[in-house]
Amino acid sequence: MAGGAWEATNLPKLPGFYMNFKSAGLAAIETGDRGTVVLPIKAHWGKTNSFTTIVTESDILNEFGSLEDTNGSTFYKTLKMCTLGGAKKILAYRLVDSTAKEASLNLQNETDTDVVKITAKYVGERGNNFKLTIAPSLANEGTFDMKLYENTALLYTYSFATWEELIDTVNTANVYILASKAEGSPDISGKDIKNITSQALTGGNSGITGISNTDYIKLLDVLETQEFNILSLDGVTDEAIQTSIASWVTRMRAQGKKIMCVMGGSSEDDVADDAVEKVVQRSAGFNHEGVINIGTGVILDDVKYSSADLAPYVAGLIAGQKMTESTTYAVTPFDDVTRRWTRSEQETAVTNGVFLFIHDGRIVKVLQGINSLITLRQDQNNAFKKIRSIRTMDAIDTDLQQTAEDNYIGKINNTTEGQLALIGACKQYMEVCAQGGIIEQGTYTVELNPTYHGDNATIKPEPDQVYLKWSAHITDVIEKIFSDFICE
Repeated sequence: MAGGAWEATNLPKLPGFYMNFKSAGLAAIETGDRGTVVLPIKAHWGKTNSFTTIVTESDILNEFGSLEDTNGSTFYKTLKMCTLGGAKKILAYRLVDSTAKEASLNLQNETDTDVVKITAKYVGERGNNFKLTIAPSLANEGTFDMKLYENTALLYTYSFATWEELIDTVNTANVYILASKAEGSPDISGKDIKNITSQALTGGNSGITGISNTDYIKLLDVLETQEFNILSLDGVTDEAIQTSIASWVTRMRAQGKKIMCVMGGSSEDDVADDAVEKVVQRSAGFNHEGVINIGTGVILDDVKYSSADLAPYVAGLIAGQKMTESTTYAVTPFDDVTRRWTRSEQETAVTNGVFLFIHDGRIVKVLQGINSLITLRQDQNNAFKKIRSIRTMDAIDTDLQQTAEDNYIGKINNTTEGQLALIGACKQYMEVCAQGGIIEQGTYTVELNPTYHGDNATIKPEPDQVYLKWSAHITDVIEKIFSDFICE
């Protein structure tokens, strides 16, 4: 999809729908799906270097085999936080290093010759917990049962009569383990099955210890062609990684891929004496509407989570909201924050691009739904600091790009009739926004840009170019109430 911003002196070369958002003319739409979060994770089971879709917490167990983090894994804490936030869809991307390996076990015949190799379906330590027992079937004479256990829990029973049937049965089931001929091209037509009891698969390695900054950066190349809305991390606080990701998000947004990322700091920084200065400095380094910087950690069920651990929750919270909702004062399930900011510190936060959680004496909630933008660029106003406003602008940009590519670019003539058809479709689109309460009724216009079209045009467009001019008033939620109480 070609899109993004455009400059009159440096027009894009690719066919596409290009839009500049300026503070005097904004627009919004709710029809697109803005609820997909991408999370890199470390785990002991599951697909590697590809995306696994997670919708509910039960999906975490089904896909990654556990509901706890051990030996350097991050999948459970990261994915649980995101589902707790309310994300509609999570794309989990399991990172591994070059040492990642499947656990395996060679099955032998009665002469102790390797015949079939059983391999865990995925690389990782979980496979080392698998144990196999093979014995003649008590129900069907002439057949065998192979029972697969994880520790002492029975996972699956495979019934077969020959080695070849065993391979077919295991691979047809395609759960937990896979089977293949052992090395040396053994005969698999026979029935000389050797009984075994609780023999363990060995050699599984999760490939976690060697994961480096490079692995996170490589993920960004994959994400350039992946459809999603928000990116967060699995508790990573490394400054180099965060800087690289923030720069990448900035570049992607300029190219028309309207995504956001959410990041945070370490537990130590969250509660340090100079915690405010540290998080403000982090926001200043990002200073962009596409990057959200979390300033506080939280406590849930006596467990402390850093602001970096909390970032997936915020990503899920944003992704799970309707376009008419705001994260400001959003109530959370947390018991407390790891550091309670004072009133003056909270004011520092909202003026310096810090997304803060506060405890108001009753509950933990979001102070204000803002991104890390501090210094406004040309054609920006304070609306660009609001997450809701950016989501609105992103939605209309993304949806109109898709609509233009599917129905207009390369399909209609660039004549007066064709231009009117395009404008008519855009106005109809804006009316949907107005009816949904995202922009105010009667405030929007869509017309040919008079700088490029019409009798008073000062720049002549190329035959394949159309320049549109939009204006609209984006609605916002009430965040401040000022009142006078007159006592008589």
